[in-house]
Amino acid sequence: MAATRSVFTREHDEFRTLVRDFLSREVAPHHAQWEADGQVDRSVYAAAARAGVLGFSVPVEYGGLGVTDFRYNAIVAEEQSRSRLHGPALTLHNDIISPYLQRLTDDEQKRRWLPGLAAGDLIFAIAMSEPGAGSDLAGIQTSARRDGDEWVINGQKTFISNGILSDVVIVVARTDPDAGHKGFSLIVVERGTPGFERGRNLKKIGNGAQDTAELFFDDVRVPVSNLLGVEGRGFIHLMENLPSERLSIAISAIASARKVFDDTLVYAKERTAFGSPIGSFQANRFALAEMDTELDIARVYIDHCIQGVLDDTLTAVDAAKAKWWATELNKKVVDRCLQLHGGYGYMLEYPVAKAYQDVRISTILGGSTEIMKEIIGKNLGV
Repeated sequence: MAATRSVFTREHDEFRTLVRDFLSREVAPHHAQWEADGQVDRSVYAAAARAGVLGFSVPVEYGGLGVTDFRYNAIVAEEQSRSRLHGPALTLHNDIISPYLQRLTDDEQKRRWLPGLAAGDLIFAIAMSEPGAGSDLAGIQTSARRDGDEWVINGQKTFISNGILSDVVIVVARTDPDAGHKGFSLIVVERGTPGFERGRNLKKIGNGAQDTAELFFDDVRVPVSNLLGVEGRGFIHLMENLPSERLSIAISAIASARKVFDDTLVYAKERTAFGSPIGSFQANRFALAEMDTELDIARVYIDHCIQGVLDDTLTAVDAAKAKWWATELNKKVVDRCLQLHGGYGYMLEYPVAKAYQDVRISTILGGSTEIMKEIIGKNLGV
């Protein structure tokens, strides 16, 4: 049994029920079709906003609920992972886009973009990765040159979540080629801007309902008012938000692993071999005991980090530890659970097989395991 969690209150438990109901009602009936299509129906974002599970941190004056308690973000991340109903980029909007738009925008920009986020009418993406620059953001080559009252953007991006559906894209671009880390800025490009083209909706191992695309920028001109934050501080802006982004990934990973484990425990009690439930064999019983213990311990640290967000004490190192450990544990648990299912675990009609497909990206996106260990190691002075 999972450890009792003191970080959440009864109000949070009620919200968890609301999120589960939303996913069951608005996502589950359509998920198989979205997986086949390679993207969700846009209407699910508006439905999520109406249900109160999307854009809830947006201030009331811009159409949101003004709820800034990160525990609500954590619940959405956990429930979506627990349900395995990936596709609608709820955590992308709640945990990444919304903080950028609230923290870095001026009043005019807030009026342009926040109401659409809060209502689910605008779909957002953030474009960082490039064919030659993934974890190494300093290698970004997409450029933005100032020309009078406009930015002129050239370059390409890849692996962009919501790349096909997005109406508004936050582009990480090099605005000063000679300034190193201080030469990057965040510039917003909106759907229909001349020169902005979308490439392929990339075929992936898992998470098929989440559109992931290539983006191309050929002399794309946007007004200087589309600069997000401060010119030259784009890299710093990214770093400021990365701890909570990485914690969100870790939260999702442990929730996903716990669900796979719980399902496998039921299977191990019901499936028989040689006249006995397979869970009763010592090797399998030990495997289940190890996974249950590791998941409980990981969740305690995750909840410690959630409390760190609430107390404004979460560090980049804390988040890096949570991110790499939780995602690697998720990968290990899913693999061991598939093994316990035997041949049935290889069949996609069993949820563990789909989980096996979906889990592999978790140790890569948001900063790979190796990058997380670099962050931790450098903090140790080695």
